[in-house]
Amino acid sequence: MKNPEAQQDVSVSQGIRVMFYMMKPNETSFRTLEEVPDYVKKATPFFISLMLLELAVSWIRKGKPPGRVDDSLTSMSAGILSRLPRLFSRSIELTSYVYIWENYRLIGLPWDSPWTWYLTFLAVDFGYYWFHRMAHEVNIMWAGHQTHHSSEDYNLSTALRQSVFQVYTSWIFYSPLALFIPPSVYAVHLQFNLLYQFWIHTEVIGNLGPLELILNTPSHHRVHHGRNRYCIDKNYAGTLIIWDRIFGTFEAESEKVVYGLTHPINTFEPFKVQFHYLIYIWTTFWATPGFFNKFSVIFKGPGWSPGKPRLGLSEEIPEVTGKEVPFSSLASQLLKIYAVVQFALLLAFYEDTFADKAALSQVTLLLRVCFILLTLTSIGLLLDQRPKAALVETLRCLVFLTLWRFGHLKPFIPSLSLAFEGGSGNLLWLSNVSFLIGIRRTHRNYSSTKPKCHKLCYSSNVV
Repeated sequence: MKNPEAQQDVSVSQGIRVMFYMMKPNETSFRTLEEVPDYVKKATPFFISLMLLELAVSWIRKGKPPGRVDDSLTSMSAGILSRLPRLFSRSIELTSYVYIWENYRLIGLPWDSPWTWYLTFLAVDFGYYWFHRMAHEVNIMWAGHQTHHSSEDYNLSTALRQSVFQVYTSWIFYSPLALFIPPSVYAVHLQFNLLYQFWIHTEVIGNLGPLELILNTPSHHRVHHGRNRYCIDKNYAGTLIIWDRIFGTFEAESEKVVYGLTHPINTFEPFKVQFHYLIYIWTTFWATPGFFNKFSVIFKGPGWSPGKPRLGLSEEIPEVTGKEVPFSSLASQLLKIYAVVQFALLLAFYEDTFADKAALSQVTLLLRVCFILLTLTSIGLLLDQRPKAALVETLRCLVFLTLWRFGHLKPFIPSLSLAFEGGSGNLLWLSNVSFLIGIRRTHRNYSSTKPKCHKLCYSSNVV
């Protein structure tokens, strides 16, 4: 074995191959869990590079970008939110796995055997299929997974729209592997399975010929993200489409796919995107009479209600016309540019926080996480044109200055420190003033254009 410290580095070649599950067993076999690189964390530059490539290809072929700024920012915000708990503790998927391995394993397969590597590849992918399928068929699990399906665009940024609490149920489906597969091997494939699914979230890649028979491809996954009736509850695959073919959940792409939830939520607020369906389950639980009916609200399908089959009635799924208009932000172009700039700065701050987390105190980490949450909330309110957006953005700037003043964060360009020192953050205030002027001009439109959303917005048969 190589020096464990050296194995923490991932080369550019490896980073690219990791995104397509093209690594070799001898490159990614580790004796201990501590030696396994955080491939997901190291993949951020490759996420951005592939999104820029997708943008270029889409612009050349179609003369337009592959998605919208507001939707993409919301997807990337969800991706950041889903990773923040990792700043404080190891993922429950790994923690639970290690506990079972140390206390209940039946046998221990050799960590350095190619056969163990390939067996784990199949086993993790099989576990993912059943977790993903149950995330659509069990209402409380759908409450987490629906976040990923809430985008009405379909591009690489959509892959980043992940749930904060989905991992608190997914670990169950991988636990049996801990009876015989070493944690270090499992940790590698858990990451590879996730990273493979990034590139299939695109419309710039068409049919891949014979590969469509075996692999999960962009074409297959477009169906999975559709709200057309023929797309509902189909193509749950992670890496291999063979599981869907075996268990009868496969559907080939045919008519044009319309993306998103069957009842769109019409918001870019990150916390609403994450938690609105939990609120719906809570209110439905208390409004539904009878103990067994209440139990069914939680554990039957999203389309269930008293008197219906477990997964609801397919005829109740709204028909798509192909003329659906995705929900878009009413913010001006200037405000959208402002949101993009603030998000780009936040992304750099987020990466810096993960890179330095070992050297930061728990208090500083907690304050930084609070600032990240406040920034994402402010951007969401801005895109939604909420009346409170100006107040929240002002508060965010004040929090930034306070945290910087007490040493909990720093400007990314050291020379800017003088500007903050001498002018008490005048640069921030100038940008904030322009923001306030812009939002005051536009937020009046919100009350007159706000979509009327009745209870069906959280109703059954969501994709």
